[in-house]
Amino acid sequence: MASPYQSDSIFWVEVDRIKPNPFQPRKVFDEMALASLAESIRQYGVLQPLTVTRKEIERPEQGIFVEYELIAGERRLRAAKLAGIAAVPVVIRNGEDDDRMKLEIAIIENLQREDLNPIDRAIAFSRLANEFGLKHAEIGKRVGKSREYVSNTLRILQLPQEMRDALAAGDINEGHTRPLLMLIDRPDEQKTLFTEIVTRKLTVRDSEQVARRIATDKVRKTDLTPELLLLERELTEKLGTRVRIEKKEQGGKVLIDFFSVDDLAHIRSMLAHTQVAHPVPSMKAVAEGDALVAGETPSAAPEEPIKIPEQQKEDDDLYSIKNFSV
Repeated sequence: MASPYQSDSIFWVEVDRIKPNPFQPRKVFDEMALASLAESIRQYGVLQPLTVTRKEIERPEQGIFVEYELIAGERRLRAAKLAGIAAVPVVIRNGEDDDRMKLEIAIIENLQREDLNPIDRAIAFSRLANEFGLKHAEIGKRVGKSREYVSNTLRILQLPQEMRDALAAGDINEGHTRPLLMLIDRPDEQKTLFTEIVTRKLTVRDSEQVARRIATDKVRKTDLTPELLLLERELTEKLGTRVRIEKKEQGGKVLIDFFSVDDLAHIRSMLAHTQVAHPVPSMKAVAEGDALVAGETPSAAPEEPIKIPEQQKEDDDLYSIKNFSV
């Protein structure tokens, strides 16, 4: 079988003659990581050759012009330019590679190095599916992953742009996308969960528990009266965390979510503040004239003497000891 590489040899090509891969799936390059790689290249050079294709282009009055198109190694190429390297080692693939093959090779290289963030990977899979008509199982076979892996990765693209940007930036991780996707048909709750993940640094497990509870709320809320729903919402806003009221045949219970000791301390302080602002009336009260002592409840009105009916009084006198003699 013929090798896909030209002469199986390594060539040195000027960096300015290498065009970027138009099918490069990776869109985000860490500047600090590139600077670190550039420093390494200054000291040791480019240790692994780049993969390119070679094209001969005839230009009027200039003869044959050769240009190279990068397939794999854009990070090394960028770092080499930063390091001021004039030429880099390359292996040249035969020019008959089609666009799909260029995209596949770029994806596979990045996956092997784990360089692609989840969004770039999802976009690359989407291109293979939409532009080249590959099924999820075929994509998985080409990149060494399962069909389920490909399908779940593509679902990430259903998230709102804000959440996709946070995932690409590393503010949330790929595991957080599962609970967010559970609420894909409930955008308000999905947005609330996303905010809590970012601000409270929720773990994936905590996020999934919250998402499951929210997903079942629609059924649960049919058991609550409008007054209880209003109270639940007011408590949620007041305490700054999720509050749920569960009604039973007799009474019920109030469930308050917290995700750290700091959360619990905050909830306790809010409840204490509410108690100070609206104290529970004391059983004892002190009154000074018509004015009330602060923090006390009005004292009970002086008890009036109980009037005994005349007939009852006569009956009582009948059995009084003064009417008996020894």
